[in-house]
Amino acid sequence: MAEPLVNLFGPVDTLLGPYIEYVLLALLVVNIGGRALEYGQIKSQVAQGGAGAVTRHPLRVGTNFLLIVGAFYYMTVHHHGGLVFSTLVLGLFLTDLFEFESRKVEARRQIEVERPKGAIAASMLALLYIAYQTLFFVIAPVWNAVV
Repeated sequence: MAEPLVNLFGPVDTLLGPYIEYVLLALLVVNIGGRALEYGQIKSQVAQGGAGAVTRHPLRVGTNFLLIVGAFYYMTVHHHGGLVFSTLVLGLFLTDLFEFESRKVEARRQIEVERPKGAIAASMLALLYIAYQTLFFVIAPVWNAVV
């Protein structure tokens, strides 16, 4: 883990800066769990009340917000990694918006509610990247031997 390039937020950078990758990794894992909970919630809401009863799960919404804020903060601490991760998180956020609307359309048309495949793929891509950034020390000896 590299030291922060700029100490933009003072004490926040001192406390959170060295651990931001771990925080983002944990947030992304919780977000994936929240997405699974939301899918189950939507399926039960459609079965009980139709398209009008479909709502977002607060855990997924909250972790999406925290991921966006955290990704932008990560950009101030590590510019390149933060820029890439911010792009992935914004893509995940937009995919979530469209996937939720797709679930509402499926409920209105009374067809089977599908898994949010696009959001799952986007979250896996973001998870792979932040896991690479966070856990690079595991593969660093092999990487440095090759490169």
